[in-house]
Amino acid sequence: MITCFIRYQIDPFRTDAFEQYARGWNDTIPRCGARLTGYYAPHEGSATTAYGIYDIADLAAYEAYRARLRDDPGGRDNFAFARDEGFVRSEDRIFLRKVTS
Repeated sequence: MITCFIRYQIDPFRTDAFEQYARGWNDTIPRCGARLTGYYAPHEGSATTAYGIYDIADLAAYEAYRARLRDDPGGRDNFAFARDEGFVRSEDRIFLRKVTS
């Protein structure tokens, strides 16, 4: 099992839009094959950094998951919402493996 951490740089005046975007993944991510840990919006400190975290079996499963996500109606709608609203300035992904219990 690996964990995908997505770091988003967001418009600090559009956290409401990011939160709507994050809620849009609640059903879609699990339906497409990953275990969603959650999305995290700024609260204190940086107003521009947010995170999305989910687990997936391995990188091969990740590739299949991404294809399903692109074809999923909820996934397409959420990607379009982010593109049209422009509140995500950038995003980075890193894959980590848990080494403690």
